[in-house]
This record gives sequence, C-alpha cells and structure tokens, in this order.
Amino acid sequence: MMIPYGRQEVTEKDIEAVIKVLRSDYLTQGPAVPVFEERLCDYTGANHVVALNSCTSALHVACLALELGLGDILWTSPITFVASANCAHYCGASVDFVDIEPDTALMSVKKLEEKLIIAEKEGRLPKIVIPVHFAGQSCDMEVIHALSQKYGFRIIEDAAHAIGARYRGEPVGNCRYSDITVFSFHPVKIITTGEGGAALTNNIELANCMKLLRSHGITREQDKMKKISEGSWYYEQISLGFNYRMTDFQAALGISQLSRLNEYVAKRSEIASWYDNNFKTLPVNPLIQNKDVESSYHLYVVRIKNGKEERNKFYRHLRDNDIFVNLHYIPIYRQPYYQGYEFLENAEKYYQETVSLPIFPTIKQIDLSKIVKSIEAFFI
Repeated sequence: MMIPYGRQEVTEKDIEAVIKVLRSDYLTQGPAVPVFEERLCDYTGANHVVALNSCTSALHVACLALELGLGDILWTSPITFVASANCAHYCGASVDFVDIEPDTALMSVKKLEEKLIIAEKEGRLPKIVIPVHFAGQSCDMEVIHALSQKYGFRIIEDAAHAIGARYRGEPVGNCRYSDITVFSFHPVKIITTGEGGAALTNNIELANCMKLLRSHGITREQDKMKKISEGSWYYEQISLGFNYRMTDFQAALGISQLSRLNEYVAKRSEIASWYDNNFKTLPVNPLIQNKDVESSYHLYVVRIKNGKEERNKFYRHLRDNDIFVNLHYIPIYRQPYYQGYEFLENAEKYYQETVSLPIFPTIKQIDLSKIVKSIEAFFI
C-alpha cells in the first residue's frame, strides 16, 4: 500500500459534529462559523478572525483590505504554492520574489533588506510583503516587521503551513508582527475543514472589510448602509465582494479538529525528531530549525547532495517502493504564467535538491521504518 506524504484524520467525533449541523436548520450562515472564529481567536490570541472557504480566498481579501491595487507591488517567497503570488494579480498589482535562506527555505531577511535598499532608490518599494512560514516554521517576523516600519510596507503572514506553530514562545497567528495572518484548512494541512481558510488580524477595520468582502460586499448593519433600512429583509451591497463564505458543516469539522491541534503538532514533532535521529549517519540533510521557533511540521523536507540528477533518482527510488514523496515547491517564477523573472540562486539550489517525506499524525511506525530502510538502501 502506498504511503502518502500527508493525510487527514477524521474521527467519529468529527463526523458527529458535521452530522449535527446537517440535521440542523443552518448549513451555510449559521452559528458554527462564529464559534469556529472565536475558538481560533482563543487559540492564537488574535483579536479578530474571518473564516473563509479557502486560504486562497483569505489571501485575496487580505490584499484587498490592505488596498492593494493597480500600480502596487507585492513581494513574496518563490518557494511556496502559487496562491501566495496570485493574490496580487487578482488585485491588479504586480509581483516580485525575495530569495530564501538556503538551510530553512524561509524568506531571507538579508536578501529582503538588500532588495528593499535597491527598491527605495528606484522608487519601487512593495506595498505588501508576504513571508511564507514554510513547512510549519515561522519566518523571523520581528526583523521583517522592523523593516516594514522603516520602508513602509504592510505584512501578510502566509501561515498556511503553520497553525499550531510558535514564534518567540507565542502562537503563530497572533499578528504581533503583521497586519494579517492567513491559515489553510486543506485536508493535507495540520487540521482540516475539507477546504477552508481564515484571515486573522488585530485591526477591527481590516476585519470588517474582509467580512464584507467574503459575502458579496453585502451588509444588513444599519451603520454601514447608505440609506435607512426599509425592514428586516433589507440589505445593501456597498462594495464588490465575493462568495467566499465557509459553510457551517465545514466550521463544525474545524471546531472538532481544533480541539486536537496541540496533539497533532506534538505527534508531528515526534515524527520529525525520529527522522532527525535516523538521518544522522545518512547523506540527507533536513531543513534547519531556527532558535525561538517551534514548527508545526506540516512538511518534513530533506536535501539530497549532488544536485538534481541524484535527487530525481532518490525520488523515483522511494516512489518505486510505494513511498509517495513529493516536492514542495517548484519556484513560482518557473511557471509559464510567471515567465520573465530572474532565477534566484538559493531558491534554484533548493529546488534541485529537495524532497518532502511522509509526515502525518496517523502514520504507523512500521511505515516510518520502511521509509528509513528504503533511504538507507538507496545510499548503499
């Protein structure tokens, strides 16, 4: 049987929570969504949470709330899923990329600062920077925030991989060093709502804007209307919004899953430590974990020496042994849609050398042992 690189766990408790909603009067805009939002606030320490139907939607409304538009520039990491960059184009803005740290695959604060110095001289500073908490490890947000104060950009933390992670002892998502943080609840992530996402902020105006945008730009609140309400049925569309709402049964699944988040992160950390110990004598290099950071280990990535050819052989060897490794990610600027961008040195080297190994809470010890034995066999 194939061992996947990631897999969700859905328990009987999860199923019961969803069935309860399906038997209720509300499937879409009912009581479960605000409860899920409240639980996320409690967990992260953020003041406001807006639940949405995907993390991509969360990125989009976050950019719009920060007034990204035509003529603006957004910077992000090239080693991430394309949504981290696409959200800029949804708003009519342009995108550029900041190279990564070679040992963590996180946005390099050194490269960011160098790029900002040049951009300031050229009059091309970014309006928004999106650091990506790759594989579950937070970027150095205190330094990035300090740069934002100096150069005047806004920050969206792409924490699609990182719910349950911690930075300097505090939960990722508290927005201490950012305007907005986004989470993903896709099935391969730490917890799932099927599809789903969330945008977190400490700014009430940003939260209200994102709530409006997720539901067609429509309000029933009198203080936001242009006219006096004509009755309980009355509503007004006051901006161009979208149908980005999370359903109540998705939220019910999220509430149930969130109760096990710490357990899931602890198990992922245990698996990562087990891998680390077994790879000490093998020519594979796990990503380095920075001090002051506790990863949620959405991914466990190893670097294979001797470049792309050796990495490809390693990849095929494991797949041939029914171990469904993957590669995260192809640098975004290599995609046909993003032609014309400069190739970045560290991102390119990373792309040539890395493979993501299976890591998820329900993986069996016999499967982990098979993975390590297959890797040992490759290097014999």
